[in-house]
Amino acid sequence: MGLFKTVTIRTPESIELDFVLAGVGSRAVALVVDYACLGLGLLGLAVIYSFLLVQLLSMESVLGLDSRTIQLWLTAIGSLLAFGLYVGYFVLFETLWFGQTPGKRYSKIRVIRDDGQPERLLQATLRSLLRPIDDFLFIGFFCILLTQPEKRLGDWLAGTLVVQTDPKTPGPVQVPERSQAIGKDLLGLIDITQLSPDDLATIRAFLQRRTTLSRQAQVQVSDHLARRYKDQLGLVTLPTEMTTDTFLEALYWAYQQQPQR
Repeated sequence: MGLFKTVTIRTPESIELDFVLAGVGSRAVALVVDYACLGLGLLGLAVIYSFLLVQLLSMESVLGLDSRTIQLWLTAIGSLLAFGLYVGYFVLFETLWFGQTPGKRYSKIRVIRDDGQPERLLQATLRSLLRPIDDFLFIGFFCILLTQPEKRLGDWLAGTLVVQTDPKTPGPVQVPERSQAIGKDLLGLIDITQLSPDDLATIRAFLQRRTTLSRQAQVQVSDHLARRYKDQLGLVTLPTEMTTDTFLEALYWAYQQQPQR
């Protein structure tokens, strides 16, 4: 682990989480993969542009426009679509995949906020809009290489970090049957919509990473989270006696039962 830079983030519950920064190498690999995917999209857009240009030019007399005007309008529309695809590719994937794109998923890295929470639409948009500047003359590369938190300009503006994903927690959370049964009881007692997607991501991250924590740390984090969400949901009493881990598993399962949004 000494070969990699780490960052420690203190949560609002005064819990310290350690993350390994992604580094310029894995980020470069991710960018190559993403630009390959993006290149295919832009190639498809160029084919459509060429096809439409030929068709519209053949209808020049019908449309009552000269070829130069048609080409200028089509080029302007194509340029806007190309820019939208360039920006939208990263915004869409990083928002829907909680800080990952196909390239980042391949490289096993992820974007998170400076407070350790998952990246959301605002952060993904700011990072994507600054990407052309970061790519110009490798400005982003040198920022990552020369700064302690290994941030490019887009990361500084959006308040984000790029970290390695935990290889020990890649799979889905397994919720025991007892926790599922308690989750059903909780759905009759609480309004589960009071939990936000960020709350769900926090619970999921703990349930996935708890086996990597020491027993003392696991108990401390579990207790903090359970008390936080119990108060947030206005739960005075629980339907049955349970551990804090079971309570969090039940909340996680109950949240999953909501209709797809």
